Amino acid sequence: MKKLKIKTGDTVKITAGDHKGTEGKVLSVNVEKNKAIVEGANMVSKHEKPSAKNPQGGIVKKEAPIHISNLSLVDAKTGETTRVGYEIKDGKKARVSKKSKEVI
Repeated sequence: MKKLKIKTGDTVKITAGDHKGTEGKVLSVNVEKNKAIVEGANMVSKHEKPSAKNPQGGIVKKEAPIHISNLSLVDAKTGETTRVGYEIKDGKKARVSKKSKEVI
């Protein structure tokens, strides 16, 4: 399995596709498929059958997964998109922003 540079809880910006420019928080990451679900982006309509959880059923808007290559991490300090690097800090491997050199 490949290690991804985007994790759950990160703020990302969509760099390609219909939702280009949209920023949001990563809700979940699927490592096997290299996809992530971003809050409020790539909304699709799903038909749901009535169930105990949703007795009415009907059409529900949900976020669909987006490929990791179409996402760019937003640096919390500068508010701009940045690439991710790794450095050893205090004996631990840490994710580092390439623009601001700060630990993410």
